[in-house]
Amino acid sequence: MPGVYVGIGSNADRETRIREAVTALRQRFGKIQLSPVYDSAAVGFDGSNFLNLVASFDSPLDAETVVSAFHDIEDGLGRDRNLPKFASRPIDLDILLYDDIILDQPGIHIPRPEILVNAFVLKPLQDIAPMRLHPQTGQSYASHWQAMAANAPHLEEIALDL
Repeated sequence: MPGVYVGIGSNADRETRIREAVTALRQRFGKIQLSPVYDSAAVGFDGSNFLNLVASFDSPLDAETVVSAFHDIEDGLGRDRNLPKFASRPIDLDILLYDDIILDQPGIHIPRPEILVNAFVLKPLQDIAPMRLHPQTGQSYASHWQAMAANAPHLEEIALDL
């Protein structure tokens, strides 16, 4: 079965929404693996700090169906799709990887470009898949993190029961 990696973030009622999202992912997809949770500054706008983590699971569903399920979960947790891209949000579920496919179509970009740009995405991804290779660069996520870490914005690991 294809391995799916999803970035999870929230900066509104953060702990509650992260817990609810993880519960919804478990209910929909079964067993999931979770990275540590990190507190990080908002990127692209002035707003409250985010809590971010990455989850992985196996699914027989195609990438488009997985993304649709993520949108259903977000909508159920109060996500307003009419807000600007860079705005506070109760929950954000972004498909980062779907096996080793490369997909670029409206609304779905796999691997997600933010993986190699944002520490709050790359760090938790390398925490749970350090030796996995990025499908475009061919380098491991541990290697990408090593290259980014010295200049990365501060990420504080947060203890959160999930």
